[in-house]
Amino acid sequence: MELFPPAEATIAGTLDALRSGRTTCRAVLEACLARIDDREHEVHAWAFLDREGARAQADRLDADRKAGRPLGPLAGIPIGVKDIINVAGLPTEYGVPGYEDLLCSTLSEPEADELRGCTIPEHDAPIVAELKRRGAIILGKAVTTPYAWIDPPPTRNPWNLDHTPGGSSSGPAAAVACGMCLGALGSQTGGSITRPASFCGVAGFKPTYGSWRAEGVFPLAQSLDHPGPIARTVADLALLANIRRPGPFEKPLTIGRLRHWFDERTEPTMLDAMEHVTTALRAAGHRVVRLSMPREFPEIAAHHFTILSAEAAVNHHRLLERHPACYPPRIRKLVEEGKTVTHVDYLDSTYFQRLVRVHGLFDSHLGEVDALLTPAALGPAPGLETTGDPAFNSPWSFLGLPTITHPIGLSPDGLPLGLQLIGRAGLEGAASLFGVALRTEAALRKAAGATELPPLPGS
Repeated sequence: MELFPPAEATIAGTLDALRSGRTTCRAVLEACLARIDDREHEVHAWAFLDREGARAQADRLDADRKAGRPLGPLAGIPIGVKDIINVAGLPTEYGVPGYEDLLCSTLSEPEADELRGCTIPEHDAPIVAELKRRGAIILGKAVTTPYAWIDPPPTRNPWNLDHTPGGSSSGPAAAVACGMCLGALGSQTGGSITRPASFCGVAGFKPTYGSWRAEGVFPLAQSLDHPGPIARTVADLALLANIRRPGPFEKPLTIGRLRHWFDERTEPTMLDAMEHVTTALRAAGHRVVRLSMPREFPEIAAHHFTILSAEAAVNHHRLLERHPACYPPRIRKLVEEGKTVTHVDYLDSTYFQRLVRVHGLFDSHLGEVDALLTPAALGPAPGLETTGDPAFNSPWSFLGLPTITHPIGLSPDGLPLGLQLIGRAGLEGAASLFGVALRTEAALRKAAGATELPPLPGS
């Protein structure tokens, strides 16, 4: 695996090879399947694979290309989908192996017979349907932590199998890191895209809240859930997110590094890496300025958990009561805690959330700089007993602001580290954030002596 992949290992490079005839959709897919055969037995990134369905789709795309028929902009790119997101014809088991059998085990035979097949949706989630419309090949369902909470998954970090890949988008991040697929769909309620991407040495994008349709995505907490993509590079994220024109920057960037609260919690290895980031950005001609935290910021964590636990309880308490075998300890504890949240506390937290979103808690900061900068996680991936601390990510899920993470280097133990960039809300804010991230990624690649990637098409 490479922290800074060459062009041919990216979506952008693969699309160029496909369009020029240097490879075929079937060859790209078989290379991903070979990586699965090589590493899946130890990484455990997949809940379900649709090898034959993917092969049939690749062959259709190759036939269409040969016949000169029009193809979508992602034609031939193998994609994994987190197993809380519906894909027509493939099971959705929410990170609980044997979910349907566990449900049926508590029912009478007639009830069980009626329930059989309930995990196989008839329709794609809209975000999956859009990828298919654009020509992507859905390779299968990637592992999620149970119900996208923090019970550790079977997935291992491909850089070191004794470490977590993060959660809850564990399988998507690990699969992309291994080259088992070229991109993946994940979701984030606290830090479930950013943290796995950082731990596995790949890139992740959490869009502005509500800008990606969440129908067909099993909710953990509707007020906080964000579907989003994971890929090898920032340009690949932009292709998956259909960001056609990342914000142009003719002048050097001004990046606002948030310190204080973040520095107090960051592990020394990550602090050293962030100093390296600052040095690399300045060497590339950009400014990095220190910013203070708004006085309301420390309140976010408590309000985030109040909303998350209460909404998780609403979504899960009936199923938990009827089918307790389907719930491992940590999601069960979350639901039980959510049931104790009072109406007043929940309304108080949602009011605070609306207030800071509408008035823009960081608007004054984002008026001064092109993006905010923090570590993507406290440090490198910890052990298998946890999925890592989402403290650096949850605030942006609460605020609904778009974020991008990409690799910045390796720890002394050889584990990936990532940065987190935060931008303004909305489609223009996301496009501008991608423009920033493309340049910060380029600065870090140059500092590492990695090959420069070609520009994003249409940029």
